[in-house]
Amino acid sequence: MFDAKKLLDQFLGSQVPGLGGSVRDRAGDAVQTAKNNPMKTGAIAAVLLGTKTGRGIAGNALAIGGLAAIAGLGYQAYKNYQAGQAPAAPSDAPSANNPVLLPPPVESGFGPASPAGSNEFVLVLIRAMIAAAKADGHIDDAERALIMDKVKAADVSGEAAAFIEHELASPTDIDAIVAAATTEEQRVELYTASRLTIEPDSRAERGYLDLLAGRLGLADQLVDHIEATVSSAKVTLSQ
Repeated sequence: MFDAKKLLDQFLGSQVPGLGGSVRDRAGDAVQTAKNNPMKTGAIAAVLLGTKTGRGIAGNALAIGGLAAIAGLGYQAYKNYQAGQAPAAPSDAPSANNPVLLPPPVESGFGPASPAGSNEFVLVLIRAMIAAAKADGHIDDAERALIMDKVKAADVSGEAAAFIEHELASPTDIDAIVAAATTEEQRVELYTASRLTIEPDSRAERGYLDLLAGRLGLADQLVDHIEATVSSAKVTLSQ
């Protein structure tokens, strides 16, 4: 089995400038950027797979790791929800020059030291992210082939590439995704990872996220906190 945490880092380390636009428009640019910036090659998978490119996670997401970024955002939203705070307003959003992403406390139930940090559950997080990326139905056979060409060109290969290809080609099994989350923290992380993948600009995407939240049994107020926390962490990548 491949290292799921490494692949998750590749999905979320998307601090690569100049990659706005659609997958079809920008896939070649992404790979060229990877060639020009070898240290950022691992960031390309997220740009290629996301249905809405041109936005990334602020600050040090790649430095702390994809799992820690998801867990940290989920933990912050969950903590604020439990404290009865109001969801963050857009004006509270951090700037790209003032990152606030931190890994969650070890004892929090989120992240690497928890059940949510197992290799098996990280695979579920990636599966959930791919499902979210497919939610608007735009990935046809030709698009999938293009994505896989560019994913492999970005040094994602072997079992990891085969896993991505299988997930892109297979119908979304939301029952299996939901069933894999057995703790409240895991359910929060699943929704957080899915919301990080897309900007729900279409009815299909918004509908998918609403369905996922409902199936996960997340309270409306908790979903509002996750939405606000993720939105505040996203920045527009420079063009």
